[in-house]
Amino acid sequence: MRNPLRTEAEAFRFLVVAIVGAALIVGASRINTWVGVGVAAVVVAGVSWWYWRQPSPGPPPVKVRTDEHSAHRILVIANETVGGRVLIEELIRRAGGREAEILVVAPALNSQLRHWVSDEDQARAAAQERVQASVARLTETGLAVRGEVGDGEPLQAMEDALRTFGADEIVISTHPVGRSHWLEQGLVQKARERFPVPITHVIVDLNADG
Repeated sequence: MRNPLRTEAEAFRFLVVAIVGAALIVGASRINTWVGVGVAAVVVAGVSWWYWRQPSPGPPPVKVRTDEHSAHRILVIANETVGGRVLIEELIRRAGGREAEILVVAPALNSQLRHWVSDEDQARAAAQERVQASVARLTETGLAVRGEVGDGEPLQAMEDALRTFGADEIVISTHPVGRSHWLEQGLVQKARERFPVPITHVIVDLNADG
């Protein structure tokens, strides 16, 4: 089934458009009933056109590994927990002393209002600082690591990364239950349903880390 509201940002935009459309209809109806009917028809036609032009969701474009003897590749998705001790220990364990390549992606977390007005500079700058700190700490362990800032929607950030980085597995790092928006949104389960690679969930308690 076609679902144009695949992310929170898209749902937020649709809500704003719906509110504006309803306001136009109400305003036009106060002028004249038939004017209101005409405006309503235009709004409905516009929404219908937008809905049907959305592409039907298909399988995400995951890069397939063909080089079986190359390094084990791990994709890491983390926000504020990206430099957490537990996450770093888990990555060292998963690398298991073998040759490994790690890509750390930090979504550019942003408020809905700033996202709507395309003001993402502050969010991307903060994410860049987090990912640089994480890469520096992991590099000290001898692992081959690089990092980048991803889309504000973590599922989209994973999909974007998998287009070019043929990961053998994904590690998702979150705050503990009760403090993690990602867990409230069911991110880990959604990722497991969407991507055909093993996914590990790591909980990082920054308060415990000090």
